[in-house]
Amino acid sequence: MLRFDIYIRGTKPIIMLFNSLEFAVFIPVVFLLYWFVFERNIKFQNLLVVVASYAFYGWWDYRFLALLLFSTAVDYSMGRLLENESRPTHRKFWLWSSVAVNLGFLGYFKYYNFFIESFVDAFTFFGRPIEVRSLNIILPVGISFYTFQTLSYTIDVYKKRLTPTRDFIAFAAFVSFFPQLVAGPIERASQLLPQFYKKRVFHYDRAVEGMRQILWGLFKKMVVADNSAELANYIFGNSDSMNGSALLLGAFFFTIQIYADFSGYSDIALGLARLFGFRLSKNFNFPYFARSLPETWTKWHISLTTWFRDYLFIPLAFKAKKQPWKLGLLMVFQFVVIGIWHGANWTFVFWGLLQAGFMMPYTINRKRKPKYSGPVSKGRLFPKPDEALHILKTFGIVVLTMVFFRAENIQHGFQYVAGVFSTSLFAVPSLPDLFLLGKAAFFTVLFLTLEWIARHSEYGIDFYAQRLKPAARYAFYYLLILFIVLFMGVKQDYLYFQF
Repeated sequence: MLRFDIYIRGTKPIIMLFNSLEFAVFIPVVFLLYWFVFERNIKFQNLLVVVASYAFYGWWDYRFLALLLFSTAVDYSMGRLLENESRPTHRKFWLWSSVAVNLGFLGYFKYYNFFIESFVDAFTFFGRPIEVRSLNIILPVGISFYTFQTLSYTIDVYKKRLTPTRDFIAFAAFVSFFPQLVAGPIERASQLLPQFYKKRVFHYDRAVEGMRQILWGLFKKMVVADNSAELANYIFGNSDSMNGSALLLGAFFFTIQIYADFSGYSDIALGLARLFGFRLSKNFNFPYFARSLPETWTKWHISLTTWFRDYLFIPLAFKAKKQPWKLGLLMVFQFVVIGIWHGANWTFVFWGLLQAGFMMPYTINRKRKPKYSGPVSKGRLFPKPDEALHILKTFGIVVLTMVFFRAENIQHGFQYVAGVFSTSLFAVPSLPDLFLLGKAAFFTVLFLTLEWIARHSEYGIDFYAQRLKPAARYAFYYLLILFIVLFMGVKQDYLYFQF
């Protein structure tokens, strides 16, 4: 019998959530220092951003600040080396050195357990059991996000699409900017880094806009996502004893949870950035109103999907010379990578394969295009029946595939789906807490209605800020605050912190 002993001691993460008391104290202090103490000096403002961001990240585990700093230093150095190097082979060497270091750290911390356990399972399957006594590696929060962010900088410098920076403080601020450090959006250096070079001037209107978006994000997270999470967690945790209708509700509310949770985080991140004079990339564009799966992927986690499109799919597609079968294989590869980016579990791999399977007809058959394009039901309060059918069909696919995203393992996912389509699908849901169901359902319907009406705006609450008169607008804001205070669910960590 082969035996490996692997153990790294760690503690349970304690993260400074955007909806925590600690953050409520942290953000005003940083804001006052930023605008009232260091307003006239960009370098001091950038340094404050770095210090505040490292304090924010170190609140979770100060030991991983060294990893964040090392990753920053590596890509800053690679940019300087590429700037002074004209020989193609040497430029490739520095590029691949950056890729190896960044993906090496990501692979070790995020996928080491996964590969070791898969290795053990494979040997056990073939009759050579391996004993792994202990395997406890801490996953640094946000490593998938800031790794891809720094990688895009090095790749863009290598391709001469971006002039490398000589300002290490500005670059460190770009990498560690606390609003989007641990869960995105994944910013391109070409979009965010230049903002650290320019003098920022406080604009009251932008700050108000930022506060509005923060409020909308808090409502989505604390009321919609956290209430949905309570119900989804209970149903998935007790799926063996649930009937089909209850299982369907569990899948539905998890689908609502992950969207309201992650897009809520993104709204807060964008709002916080506005408070400090920055513009971050839009990460969600009302994806649950998409009329096809390809359209969904243009509206969901936009910073990640465009990253893979620009740095993986397009370069490889160019080499594939647009041959349909090669593009099909490339589509499978891309979605498997997107799946495993989300976590070291075969469920994410299978979820990626499902996405590729549904996308395959549009990739292989270049003549087949989604029936609808452009804004959803533009100029109409309600969609046409055919368009509504496409929206419901697409959302149904999303709900079905999300079962495997949430399941403990692939077997659990198949058992769950089989339970949904059992004879008890049309029975009364076997749920003990009907009040929780009613609360989650009410706020889900309210949330989706508000988003549908505002679907052509920049973000949900922006529509109402532009359309309502002052009295009605502030009444709307206070109503959201009242909902947060009275009906927030049990506090949950942001789902994408684990990725």
